[in-house]
Amino acid sequence: MYNLLISIAIGVVVALALALGTNLGIAAAIFPGLLAAAVAYFVLARRTFKKVEAVFEVVQREAQAQKFDKAVQTLQGGFVHAKWQFLVASQLHAQIGMLLYIRQDLDAALPHLEKSFSRHWIARGMLGAARYRKRDVAGATKVLEEAVKANKKEGLLWSVYAWILEKEGRHEEAIKVLAEARRRPRRTRSSRPGSRPPEREEAEARQGLPGAVVPVPPRGPSAAVRGRGLPRRPPRDLPRVNAAPER
Repeated sequence: MYNLLISIAIGVVVALALALGTNLGIAAAIFPGLLAAAVAYFVLARRTFKKVEAVFEVVQREAQAQKFDKAVQTLQGGFVHAKWQFLVASQLHAQIGMLLYIRQDLDAALPHLEKSFSRHWIARGMLGAARYRKRDVAGATKVLEEAVKANKKEGLLWSVYAWILEKEGRHEEAIKVLAEARRRPRRTRSSRPGSRPPEREEAEARQGLPGAVVPVPPRGPSAAVRGRGLPRRPPRDLPRVNAAPER
């Protein structure tokens, strides 16, 4: 927000300076002004997101140390950056809501999850699960319906949505949801070095979502084992151990 206003002001100043101080004229000065505003916004937004990333790094260390109260306080302190850039507040609300959900504090988690970004699929999935646990079935299905539309490649969301429908006896609807999920393109492994595979991210999110099913690799469970470098069969040269005689 502040970043956008500052960028617009910079663009206006540049355009006016070129229009009044040179022979370009107002029409010719518009493009340099727009370019200056775009560059300024990029630089300011990047600076703000760097500060937010630093907050998330601290929160990650605190969460790994099981210091959830301190992690929530750190995230709440990050709202000082929300006035400067769009989407910062929704990301902070998503992180706070997920931490509170993991602690099983549904009443405190719901308001934050409600304000999470629609593309944050884990937070939206937790919101649907939290509503269902509050017996708000209509609210849960509505959230998950919107979530799968915004995150079409996230199989875990489709699974949770179908699971809730099945639990409510809406078998045909659950089948339709799963059939629709099969028609959607799957998220592929990122080509960036060091990136986490989708199966691992879904497995980590599984702890907070009821009824989630981590998909089996296409080549079967043994493919996942072989991918970790584990032998398919025990070695043949293991020493034979005889059972001790009974006394």
